[in-house]
Amino acid sequence: MASLSSSIHSSWNLKSLFLGERKGICITSSPVSRIGFLRKPVQCKESRIGKMPIEVPPNVTIALDGQDLKVKGRLGELSRTYPREVKIEQLESGTLRVFKALDTRRANQMHGLFRTLTDNMVVGVSKGFEKRLQLVGVGYRAMLEGRDLVLNLGFSHPVRMAIPEGLQVKVEDNTRIAVSGYDKCAIGEFAASIRKWRPPEPYKGKGVRYADEVVRRKEGKAGKRK
Repeated sequence: MASLSSSIHSSWNLKSLFLGERKGICITSSPVSRIGFLRKPVQCKESRIGKMPIEVPPNVTIALDGQDLKVKGRLGELSRTYPREVKIEQLESGTLRVFKALDTRRANQMHGLFRTLTDNMVVGVSKGFEKRLQLVGVGYRAMLEGRDLVLNLGFSHPVRMAIPEGLQVKVEDNTRIAVSGYDKCAIGEFAASIRKWRPPEPYKGKGVRYADEVVRRKEGKAGKRK
């Protein structure tokens, strides 16, 4: 590398001397130096959701031990361990705040996520959550047998699903299912596992859908147009 730079420098000196002799111009040369670029540190913006405080109702008990949080209410108890990118604190007013422990992109992503998860814990143990599904199709029906949910979805055999602990399931009119509990993640997972057995098809809309789900319909094959 050193020999290459010296050869370039000598050739530049010879060229400058040659031009100077022909045109009578005195040309000075200087060694080539490296050009450095200063990189400015990128500051991540604080999440608008993450910086919002979390209100704690009077009937909810908070136990905070470092990165471990336990929330207990009239419906149940939930716990969660937070990663090192975020930290949680309980203010003097009783509200909870989630802060970024590091100024990185991953910490910025986890800031709003864990604030939402913490709020779901507080709301879940105090008020609870509910997810509703609907069965659409001829002969599609649901029933409860103890702690099992039995679905008839057009298969050669009924589908039997065990209801997880901490969840309650109600069946109305054999076609409407309500899943409730205090853990929003568990409710969403169980409701998704029910829907997975027969997702709604786009032509007639048959299948298992959420109560607030909008199924985009497709037009079937039309006859030959004349």
